[in-house]
Amino acid sequence: MNELFGTLSDGTPVHRWTLERAGVRVRVLSYGGIVQSAEVPDRDGHTADVVLGFPDLDGYLAHPGPYLGALVGRYANRIAGGRFPLDGRTYATVCNEGPNSLHGGERGFDKRVWDVEPVGDGGHGIRLSRVSPDGEEGFPGRVEIAATYTLDASGALRIAYEAVTDAPTVLNPTNHSYFNLAGSGHAGGHELRLAASRITPVDAALIPTGELRDVTGTRFDFRRAREVGSGFDHNFVLDKGVTDTALEVAELSDPVSGRVLTVSTTEPGLQLYTADHLGEPFTPGAGVALETQHFPDSPNRPEFPGTVLRPGEVFRSETVYGFSAR
Repeated sequence: MNELFGTLSDGTPVHRWTLERAGVRVRVLSYGGIVQSAEVPDRDGHTADVVLGFPDLDGYLAHPGPYLGALVGRYANRIAGGRFPLDGRTYATVCNEGPNSLHGGERGFDKRVWDVEPVGDGGHGIRLSRVSPDGEEGFPGRVEIAATYTLDASGALRIAYEAVTDAPTVLNPTNHSYFNLAGSGHAGGHELRLAASRITPVDAALIPTGELRDVTGTRFDFRRAREVGSGFDHNFVLDKGVTDTALEVAELSDPVSGRVLTVSTTEPGLQLYTADHLGEPFTPGAGVALETQHFPDSPNRPEFPGTVLRPGEVFRSETVYGFSAR
């Protein structure tokens, strides 16, 4: 089911699509591929929205900074200096976080209206697509990209990305939802388990130093479930690495409601962000972002898993958000 959600200043309509299955209801916007809401039951069957979002389009336009629920790219996370080398040439992308590029630049995927069509039967899936022209936000190559959102038989939300390019480029899309499994309040009391033995330490500008640091004996060790707390905006190196199929790497749970979120992905990294800088109308710590990704600044770090996409290749990535209660 889709409905008109609002209209941009240039007259472009924005639609909202509703996916419903197995007691889970997810709403997605054509603007930014935004997951506006995800309503799931707790252990007693009471339903609540577990992702942060705005009730209307004006909210997203007035508060773009948190990237609430958005599909971000071309390059999720940061590129140092907004510059990277590729095949002997240096490309300069738009810098929108001080001297660095963040989440694709000033007008990345999160601020574009996507074409949307239903997929499958029963209203369980949609396919969002767009063409990112050569030079958009400074990135080379004309990229045709699609993101398919589906609810499977268990009510899990699957986001599958697919892209091709006509010239060498870099690509690293993700979803930027903030989860609060209680439905309100502070999310720092959630418990997190994360299959990651290392992190990529960062400098003061949140750019990786290049080191892969062991988490043993540090506050970054979530290999056993514990309270997530606060003070995190870091990329975790997933033990599984890059995989062809999505494997489970994280579990977030709320002891009070009993709601559980599992994250499975093909990606080698996951950015844990505890939203300590989230502003009005929300409060700091109101959600936890678990952004599956390749590592920040990979185009400038040949020792990191590569993010280069070339003509003739097909980029594929998948992340699955599973919902349950116990």
